[in-house]
Amino acid sequence: MATPTPLRSGTSCSRSATGDGSYEDFLQTDAPINHGNSGGALVSTKGELVGINSQILSESGGNIGIGFAIPVNMAKSVMEQLRTKGKVTRSQLGVTVQNVSSEMASNLGLEQTGGVIVSSVTSGSAADRAGVKQGDVIESFNGQHVTDINTLRNRVAEAGPGATADLVIVRDGAEQHVSVKLDEANPGRNVKNARPGGESDSTSDDKAALGVSVAPLTPELAQRLGAPKDASGLVVQDVNPDGRAADAGIQQGDIIQSVNRQPVKTVDDLRSAIKKMSDKPALLLINRQGNNLFVTVKPANG
Repeated sequence: MATPTPLRSGTSCSRSATGDGSYEDFLQTDAPINHGNSGGALVSTKGELVGINSQILSESGGNIGIGFAIPVNMAKSVMEQLRTKGKVTRSQLGVTVQNVSSEMASNLGLEQTGGVIVSSVTSGSAADRAGVKQGDVIESFNGQHVTDINTLRNRVAEAGPGATADLVIVRDGAEQHVSVKLDEANPGRNVKNARPGGESDSTSDDKAALGVSVAPLTPELAQRLGAPKDASGLVVQDVNPDGRAADAGIQQGDIIQSVNRQPVKTVDDLRSAIKKMSDKPALLLINRQGNNLFVTVKPANG
């Protein structure tokens, strides 16, 4: 049985989160937590239950380090659902999202960095039915600011299946409200399957050069790379390790689908689109092993 661990006088407690795709929103504390304490209580100096001890990060392997506890409100919600329904149900939006980087914010004309950008929308999902589109930036959920992926994930999950949520999104520089009726999360549903000899773009120092060799996407290549059947674009065959594409994290086998929301199907399309953004970061939509994601490429003079 786990031993309760108090939050002692002189210790601190703050909010933390992980980014591994699970529903987590930890309290972070430097109160000593021993091995075997998982499931024990994290209490305040007033004896109030604050959280449930979960993990510890310790260089020495002992109880001195950073401790993590599940917030009591999250634990209460899970407990109540187990007590009344025998299982935990969560809602889902049906999107794949990424945190908005400063480069993305600059490209999209956002006043500040924050929110999440939609990289793909699951066909038939709650988001799809509500009209959410790839490239939308979600800034708030039910009036609460969305700071990152974890914030959105937890708020969507907590809303409950069938609940109607109000999203504030930015599309083409304009802010708008979208009403979404949330679905029940289904672990068996693959929410990542969303609708959606090469040429070199030159490794010279001109402003259109990314430092990649690409080839048009064929049905055979799409199947081999695990891309959707309706995918189109350019397959990255080689990446110059000293080029801007490598700096942005673009990899061999990635499919470049669009640049600044403009589809690209030839190397000329790619070079032209990049050249237009010579003084700003370029926003590329790529497909990697069947998953869509946005990457930003710094300008040649950046």
